[in-house]
Amino acid sequence: MIKKKFTPIGNSWGIIIPKAILEGLSINPVLDEVALKIDNNTIKIEKLSHLTKDEK
Repeated sequence: MIKKKFTPIGNSWGIIIPKAILEGLSINPVLDEVALKIDNNTIKIEKLSHLTKDEK
């Protein structure tokens, strides 16, 4: 497990995702889009190309 703290970004908050995690998920942060979902008090990040049209 990697512990991270939130970072202020303008009026929002962000978390820096380590390169190893992005590579493990085959996410290119420049080209790919992701979907964020809340599930049972957990934030899930999914690469959009892996989702069906109904889930987008």
